[in-house]
Amino acid sequence: MKSNDGATYFQVGRKVLSVSAPLMGAMLGNLIMMLVDRICLARYSTDTLEASGPAIHTAMAIVTFFTGFAGFSRSCVAQAFGRSGQRQAAYQAALGILVGAALALILCLMAPLIEWIPSLSNRPPAITRLESQFLFWSAFFGAAMTLNMALSAYFSGIGRTRVTLVVGLIGQAVVIFMIVGLVFGKYGLPELGMRGSAIGTLIGTLTMTVCYVACMPREVWRDLGGLLFRRGRHIGGELIPRVRKGLAIGSSTGLTNLGSAAFVWIVAGLGAAGLAANNVNLTVNYLGGVPLIGLGIGCGVLCGNAIGEGDYPQVTRILFVTMGIELSYLAVISFLQIVTPLFLLNPFGLIDKGEEIQRVSVATVRVLWLYSLAFAFSMTGGMVLESFGLTRFLFLTRIVLMWAISIPTTYVLMTGHIGDASFLPTCWAVGSIFEGVIGAMYFWRIRMAVRHRQNGILLAQEAAL
Repeated sequence: MKSNDGATYFQVGRKVLSVSAPLMGAMLGNLIMMLVDRICLARYSTDTLEASGPAIHTAMAIVTFFTGFAGFSRSCVAQAFGRSGQRQAAYQAALGILVGAALALILCLMAPLIEWIPSLSNRPPAITRLESQFLFWSAFFGAAMTLNMALSAYFSGIGRTRVTLVVGLIGQAVVIFMIVGLVFGKYGLPELGMRGSAIGTLIGTLTMTVCYVACMPREVWRDLGGLLFRRGRHIGGELIPRVRKGLAIGSSTGLTNLGSAAFVWIVAGLGAAGLAANNVNLTVNYLGGVPLIGLGIGCGVLCGNAIGEGDYPQVTRILFVTMGIELSYLAVISFLQIVTPLFLLNPFGLIDKGEEIQRVSVATVRVLWLYSLAFAFSMTGGMVLESFGLTRFLFLTRIVLMWAISIPTTYVLMTGHIGDASFLPTCWAVGSIFEGVIGAMYFWRIRMAVRHRQNGILLAQEAAL
């Protein structure tokens, strides 16, 4: 497992942390922003609390398809940077911005259709009206997020992740300020309730767009201008492979988020106590998993650089070091979840809940380490496979193991324990097992790709040269 440049594991670890640490900070900022949003809607009224869950889950399932699609540009930029340096990375970034802008426009045009989704449910009209308000505006802040994903791909792909961190923190600060102000009518802003949450998110996201545009180097805009005004026959050859692979990534990401929402809907069959306990544990699970996403993205970027250089043995080393860091972090989190569950749960409202909810929450948090462990392998493996361009395998594995097996299995098991909140830990354990199998499949595919020196992005790169 000796790399071409003879890098030591320590040097690789430093590189992984230097690229991933800013991304981890940005992810934590996103988590704080999400918590503020949920707290504001929960405190505004009972109706907004009830409407926020379905609205946010539905919006994120749609939006993450588009952001995942646009995010594939990061892998293209990473490979181009490793292969030919910053000049070619700028060209790939321009291609990604072109695709991201088109996706953003499509999502904006879908706003009336997305707004109509809640009318398909049998929930009370007062609740579905609030959901429709949020979903209408989610199309626009989702469009801005999609464009931001394409813009940030350049900085992430070349390892300038501090730009992503700074821009993210600025946008998140604006989002938090605007959500509090627009939901409750503070700071001289109008009181808009549920609609204010979405509009506040839109304003903060557009702030990030302005920052990314200002930071983007001129060569990216020059290449983008060339693409817009070019009529050469190679344009389609450059865009079609990216669109195909981006579609697979977006579909996989959207299905993953929709699967998470389906899990929440399924465990609602365990009764009010089970649903309440699950809501508390979801927050604790986010705290355990969100920092890992930053590490996974950083790992994918560095692996993309190595693949672009043709240094396939280095991919194995980067993955090994990243997993070592992730497992060390998980060891600490798992200790807290098993030994001091109340320390983690009480800050999120468990102390005010009934005895049954407390008992089920404690039992559930003690098995969350299983999911965190499985998630570490599936998420990181997925990022590395994306850097190889093996997106079809990602999509097929996710749809078969999650949607054809895991979710139906969880549903069947739940139907035998309707109203039994104590079955919640078992539901999490079952989901964790299947997520672990997905991770194992991803790592197997990575091993094969390294052994056979595969690169699914190679053709797209050659076409662009």
